[in-house]
Amino acid sequence: MFSFLKHTTTAQFPFHELKLDLHSHILPGIDDGSPDEETSVMLVKGLIELGFEQFTGTPHVMEDIWRNNTEIILSAHERLTAALATAGINQTVRPAAEYLVDAHFEQLLHSKTPLLTIQDNWVLIEISFIEPPIQLKEVIFELQMQGYQPVLAHPERYGFYHNNRQAIEEIKNTGCLFQSNLLSFSGYYGKDVLRSAERLAQEGKVDLLGTDLHHERHLGALRELRLTKALAKVLDRQG
Repeated sequence: MFSFLKHTTTAQFPFHELKLDLHSHILPGIDDGSPDEETSVMLVKGLIELGFEQFTGTPHVMEDIWRNNTEIILSAHERLTAALATAGINQTVRPAAEYLVDAHFEQLLHSKTPLLTIQDNWVLIEISFIEPPIQLKEVIFELQMQGYQPVLAHPERYGFYHNNRQAIEEIKNTGCLFQSNLLSFSGYYGKDVLRSAERLAQEGKVDLLGTDLHHERHLGALRELRLTKALAKVLDRQG
């Protein structure tokens, strides 16, 4: 659809082509995303103005920082749903999570605790930005054995993979889907992340796009996002 592009950047990114934002931190007050219902409503309104129609709230689940569970996440979702209704917004928000692969997550898998999914059986996972977990492929396999489709959040942002293409290839070969952040393609997280995102897109490794929206600064940056060749290639794949 977008193969006509001849320049590095062109028009504003067509958010309406995605319709669904699979990765956002819009559930209020339970992680480093929206701190309250008022902010959540503002962020959702901003996403709607961009062209999104449906949303998935994916608060962090981390053993040492945000040990959220299904009860906490559903409670925040209920508060957001009520606040959106009061504001006259009827768009759907799905409660899910972004699970850090750590000892707590492994315990959830061991106990076969039902996980919150971003869509169908898809489970969004992330890893430490400091070093990759040695058990990542085993965790991906266990997720698959329990009937889940693993989705690795923002693989382009993990610096230890920037010069280790074999490692990222091995993860992709496990059957794990890759979800890249839209702002990675704008240079928002730095040039190294931009280059990594473009390379993954050109190699056909980016399966999904999401905002990873945390705050109003992200929203402002999304408003300035342009449709690049790399992003167009991802949209062509999805279409």
